[in-house]
Amino acid sequence: MSFIYNTGITLAQFGLQCIAPFNDKIKKGVEGRHETLSILEKHISPKDKTLWFHCASLGEYEQGLPVFKVLREHYKDHKIVLSFFSPSGYEIRKNSPIADAVVYLPLDSKHNAKRFIDFVKPELTVFVKYDIWPNLLNELKKKQLRAILISAAFRPNQSYFKFYGQHLRQALFAFEHIFTQNEASKKLLKSINYNNVTVSGDTRFDRVSSQLEIDNTLEFIEDFKQDKLCVVAGSTWPEGEGLLINYINNHTSQDVKFIIAPHNIKPNQIKNIQEKLEVESVLFSEKEQRDLKTAEVFIVNTIGILTKIYNYADIAYVGGALGSTGLHNTLEPAVFGVPIIIGNIYDKFPEAKALIDNNGMFSIANQTEFDTILTELITDKAKRELTGNNNATYIKNHKGAVNKIINYLGL
Repeated sequence: MSFIYNTGITLAQFGLQCIAPFNDKIKKGVEGRHETLSILEKHISPKDKTLWFHCASLGEYEQGLPVFKVLREHYKDHKIVLSFFSPSGYEIRKNSPIADAVVYLPLDSKHNAKRFIDFVKPELTVFVKYDIWPNLLNELKKKQLRAILISAAFRPNQSYFKFYGQHLRQALFAFEHIFTQNEASKKLLKSINYNNVTVSGDTRFDRVSSQLEIDNTLEFIEDFKQDKLCVVAGSTWPEGEGLLINYINNHTSQDVKFIIAPHNIKPNQIKNIQEKLEVESVLFSEKEQRDLKTAEVFIVNTIGILTKIYNYADIAYVGGALGSTGLHNTLEPAVFGVPIIIGNIYDKFPEAKALIDNNGMFSIANQTEFDTILTELITDKAKRELTGNNNATYIKNHKGAVNKIINYLGL
């Protein structure tokens, strides 16, 4: 099985190089991995003591950040290496102040793994949620270097728990301890005789809760919203944007404002949304030149401010669960006590199931269902406030994962 895995990595490396000229995202990853060692050499010396944090992408970075911050503060004399697998994480957080060196993770060949670990020599490695790479982890274990996995969430259909998954299972045993989001994940690990497990919960609850401690004021959003009810649609994709646009065009009201923050902010996608809207809209990029008060729709054609915008929401729609892209972060609006609407494809997102069971979130599959629940939340203030409060309470009651992890590490 190890031979098959390593052959697959070799073929993947060749395939990515062939595809790179035709795919901008893959090209960034291929070129970025060529620069990994030079970035490390620039920022890390052989004498440095180091920690290594690894995240698959941006979501995992946000999930791990509360733990990273505590470790950064405690290990002040250590250099920190932060790695990403995906360009969507690296490109946005390549200047993260949490780390001394931010790099693309090398593809998991035996040669790359040995070279990376020999250079970094991390005293402690923290992987977030998943992205398990056997050669890298086995190299850590071989050199008796500490590694933990935090906010892990496992499912029965994953390879670790199948008869053919021995190579991946072995990689899990490189972690001295695994902190899971739920009891079901702990039971799955125990089924393969991995017993160093703590059900800590999800560090994202700590992460989003910290948002309440900062200033979330955005004056241009206040100018736009006025005293009107505000629906914020975050991280939207075309399938959800279509439902939103149809609703806005057919339910025009002077008492309701809409903010749309698309996941894809390329100009042609933004233009497509604006052209389909039959009401006045304004872009973030033109907010200084326009009268925000008169617009009914504000389109966010930038990144990095959605979390603060949720502070102004009375109702939220979170994209990704109507197609194959995956549900985006629903905890960010939930912490502000906002009722949430999502699509119907959320099986891999336990927090979504929990928020629905807790009567704070609603799942829809089509235009009729979307129109019905959104209208009900707009017109029924009591229901809107009750469901929003359910979300805020749920977040508050599920904080504490970071403390469990830090206590284990003895900090």
